[in-house]
Formats: sequence, C-alpha cells, structure tokens
Amino acid sequence: MSFDLSLYLITDPAMCAERGLVATVVAAVRGGVTMVQLRDKHATDAELIPQAKALKTALAGSGVPLIINDRLEVALAVGADGLHIGQTDGDAAAARAALGPEAILGLSINSHEQLAQVDPALIDYLGLGPVFATSTKGDHEAPLGFEGLASLAAASRLPGVAIGGLQAQHVRAVREAGAQGLAVISAICAAPDPQAATQRFAT
Repeated sequence: MSFDLSLYLITDPAMCAERGLVATVVAAVRGGVTMVQLRDKHATDAELIPQAKALKTALAGSGVPLIINDRLEVALAVGADGLHIGQTDGDAAAARAALGPEAILGLSINSHEQLAQVDPALIDYLGLGPVFATSTKGDHEAPLGFEGLASLAAASRLPGVAIGGLQAQHVRAVREAGAQGLAVISAICAAPDPQAATQRFAT
C-alpha cells in the first residue's frame, strides 16, 4: 500500500480522552494528517480492537492508512493497513510474515547500530528519534537533535519520519535534515482545535 509520511499522527489515550479518539483523528485528517497510528501502551488487545475498528471505519475512503503500534494481533484482527514496532516489540520478519507483503511495516530507530540491523526487504519506513525529549514516552532513548536526525536519514535506504517533541515550527528543519515527514502526538492531540493545529504544519 502506498503511504505519505508528511504528517503522521500518533494517538495518545489521555490527550484524546476529553474530545474522543475518533473525533480527534477525524479533525486531524480534515486538517491534513496523512497517516494515523493507534498507540496505547496500557490497554489490552481486547480494549484496543474496538478502538481500531472505529478508527478504520472513520478513515474509510480518506486514503489515510491506519497503523497499529506494537500490537500485531490487533492489526490482524481489524485488517489495519500496517504495524509499527519498536526495538523491543518483536521480530520484524515474523511481523511481515503475519501481515503479508502489502501491509505497511514501520520500525523505530535511534542509532546507526540499530539502522545497520534493518532489512529493507521487511521494513517500509523508519521512525527516527526522538529528536527532542518528550513526555509522551518516558523510556525514550537520548534525543538525536536535528544533526543526529540528519545523520540517520542520510545513512538510511528507507524513508524516515522524525518523531519526538516536534511542533509546527520544526517542519522546515525536519525536511532539511532529510526526513520525509513529522510524527506528532501532543501538538495535535492536546490542542484545543486539532484541525487548526494540524493545518499549522502545512503553512
């Protein structure tokens, strides 16, 4: 499946709670989000499946892929467009075998050592970061900064999306560093108006 990493929304259950997950995502898609990842590190698979189904329904016809963070069984259960895994979230080869060749498979990368282990035959894109320290992931690796981001992007044969504390004012720096887009959580999910917040990334 084709995909566009330009503006990649990652959901946060607490930040989306007041407005609602689906309403937040729909507003962000109206504003220009090009990919959506459902992420909830604490929910069970049984709790995530109905959320994923609701998002898949809401995204139908939009052309925006739904990616599931970490939970292969959830992705398979709802027919999601893809899966994103971290360095400790399981085996990429097993995920690819289960998902099939058409699914989108992303992998988080923080170092050249990790990059050297990536098999481009299995992985479609890389999450590069964190660029800055972020409160949405307490156990993250040391921040890369834009210099580190550029170094990884230049060394990678795969498209990359930058993640970690990014705001609308960082779009140009991320592009200049060689990443294909930005992955955003709080700048959209925590905004009073997610659609307007999303549009600021395109201006």
